[in-house]
Amino acid sequence: MPRRRATRRVVVIDGHPDPDPGRFVHALAGAYAAGARAAGHTVEYIRLAELEFPILRTNADFYGGTVPPSIQQAQQSIIQCDHVAMFYPLWLGHMPALLKGFLEQVFRRAVAYSTPHSHGGERNLLQGKSARIVVTMAMPARFFEQYFGAHGLTAMRRNVAGFLGIAPIRSQVIGRVERLSHAQRQALLEAMREFGHGAR
Repeated sequence: MPRRRATRRVVVIDGHPDPDPGRFVHALAGAYAAGARAAGHTVEYIRLAELEFPILRTNADFYGGTVPPSIQQAQQSIIQCDHVAMFYPLWLGHMPALLKGFLEQVFRRAVAYSTPHSHGGERNLLQGKSARIVVTMAMPARFFEQYFGAHGLTAMRRNVAGFLGIAPIRSQVIGRVERLSHAQRQALLEAMREFGHGAR
């Protein structure tokens, strides 16, 4: 008798700032979430285009400022999850400013680290979680990877997720997104449903 796959707590972050439902990032994130739910995983879905929060401007804000309610909820979802799936478009070589502002709000020191009383050292609260990062862009994916060295994605993998202790980190780049045929879009959506089904 085949072993039943263990269910996981999954957070899907739709990082496209534009609420227009025609944006392909929304469809990709939705397909991933649908696949995860179909497999019995618990899914929390965060749509950045629907959130209101201020930009952090000072060190004092980062370490001790008031956390907006929408960010508090996102923090708890991420702390309690097993897997994070993040979807966003490439803007000026990096993630959109709204997503960067969201991550700065969410990953404050109290969320990313704790200090165990036993030895006084810091413990990374996000260790043990895995992630998938999906980035869409207008340029060809190969050009982004070979000419630019996938710089923006590398920064997200290494300087954000990796720095916070998240591993493994799987990633996918979808290029020439505005020129994808209907068949190509459907194939990508089906792939996202499969990834979501496995929470990977």
